[in-house]
Amino acid sequence: MNTVLFTILSLSILGILLALILYFVAQKFKVEEDPRIDDVQAILPGANCGGCGFAGCRAFAESCVKAENLEKNFCPVGGNEVMKQVAKYLGMEVAEKTPQVAVVRCNGNCDNRPKTNNYDGFSSCAVMASFYSGDTACKYGCLGHGDCVLSCQFDAIKMDPRTGLPEVDENKCTACGACVKACPKMIIELRNKGIKSRRIFVSCVNKDKGGVAKKACAVACIGCTKCQKVCAYDAITITSNLAYIDYNKCKLCRKCVVECPTHAIWEVNFPVRVPKKEDSPLVEQ
Repeated sequence: MNTVLFTILSLSILGILLALILYFVAQKFKVEEDPRIDDVQAILPGANCGGCGFAGCRAFAESCVKAENLEKNFCPVGGNEVMKQVAKYLGMEVAEKTPQVAVVRCNGNCDNRPKTNNYDGFSSCAVMASFYSGDTACKYGCLGHGDCVLSCQFDAIKMDPRTGLPEVDENKCTACGACVKACPKMIIELRNKGIKSRRIFVSCVNKDKGGVAKKACAVACIGCTKCQKVCAYDAITITSNLAYIDYNKCKLCRKCVVECPTHAIWEVNFPVRVPKKEDSPLVEQ
């Protein structure tokens, strides 16, 4: 009986001593945290998506509090309104940023880019890309297994069963960039939403020479430079047989769209073109 009581007493004393040691260690090495971090975190949307470049909203809030200015800090989910609230609370100024949206730079649907083999493995773009270039003749295009869809926390991107390509809902997209990181083929890009949500971009990332690219996909960019020559704003560059439109320079004139022989350049949210009079059929009076 004495042995049991002695054991219990010894363990109790040992527990108390360890608790005291842990308390004093915690007090000695505790880090005082700026209370403003909690307040800034409360302003943020709490998505923890990583679109700001930090591990989560708290890390972003801490960065804002410690920063001399908010020039390098931006929450894509909360956007300009949330950043204005953060700046007001911290007594800083913040410049508005142009809203962005994810765009899919591939138009290689089932009709434009026929399959050359059948993939019979785990349904994942990352897994498929680690084995081989894809199940079509285009090694650059969308693999169609929806890693981008799984990465999106905002239900802003879905796979179109008819085309086999992802489609972005611009009303839900927060430009967090999760889908951009998830795509092993790097066909998704964040671009400025544009005036009235109008955008022009090359919906292709194929860097093969014209003939090879066209054989693999009917609507591939062939690097013909026609779009570049017609652009009056120096917004189009041709690199590695592929055209790219700089959204900061593009004035949305749409001349490149009609000039592209393979229809690789997309115009989004523009009004329907009205045929020119000389193109209209003659009507007998």
